[in-house]
Amino acid sequence: MADLKTTKKRIGVHLGTTGGCWTAVNRAVEAGANTFQIFSSSPRTWKAAPVKPEDAAKMRELRALHDIGPISIHASYLINLCSQTESVRVNAIAAFRGEVERSLALGAEYLVLHPGSWKGLTREEGLKLAAASIEESIAGLPWQGADFKILIENTAGAEFSLGGKLEQVAELVELLQRCAPVGVCLDTCHVHVAGYDIVTAEGYEETMALVGSTIGFDAVKVWHCNDAKAARGSKLDRHEHIGEGTIGAAAFRRLLHDARFNHSVFIAETPVDAPGDEARNVSVLRTLSAG
Repeated sequence: MADLKTTKKRIGVHLGTTGGCWTAVNRAVEAGANTFQIFSSSPRTWKAAPVKPEDAAKMRELRALHDIGPISIHASYLINLCSQTESVRVNAIAAFRGEVERSLALGAEYLVLHPGSWKGLTREEGLKLAAASIEESIAGLPWQGADFKILIENTAGAEFSLGGKLEQVAELVELLQRCAPVGVCLDTCHVHVAGYDIVTAEGYEETMALVGSTIGFDAVKVWHCNDAKAARGSKLDRHEHIGEGTIGAAAFRRLLHDARFNHSVFIAETPVDAPGDEARNVSVLRTLSAG
């Protein structure tokens, strides 16, 4: 799916997969999206069934037909690859390996991962343990030639949560480069509530200068576009509809027009409070990108 038919901006939304993973492509089309994100299994259970070959084939066929992509899989929320509890970490390693296997089977370009919580460790120990756990998870997997990257997502900055600082994301990516195809997913809500200013024009430039000097613009493959219910610096990860929260529409317009991210895709993970909310948020992002 690397040779997409157009070079237009890729804007999408996180979608459900009821009826089979391939149904997300039809939902994307209905929402006016040309990219999307899904879970490959329930995000709140450890066990997951392997991808059915016929479902993967159907997804590839529909994606090609409708020019949908790249697509992201979001890893399970249960996965904590820097847990000091051995049983939790063992389960997380197995679960993350399954996520990679399902992503490859589906032909997904990206797998988005929250690094985890380093509670009980030092931050440096947490970083090294997360990297070692990811390396163990992916050992021997056949992704040579696959158009695929693991994306480390920044977090909202809660205590002990790895990735609340941009520097931590950059450090983990650097540790992983020797063993994995890796990049970054940045979440606007997480950036905002972690304390970075993306609302004012001056603050936006300062924050993006920090992105450039730590992570690097090219590494940012996906932006999760979420407005925020909570204030900047609150460390509360509560998503809001685009333009209706404490970030506001102007910040998203600025981001969508930022040429440094022309290569990135923009995916909303906004609430679904009523039927049609997915399409509504996609439409708002498209309008902001055009105006």
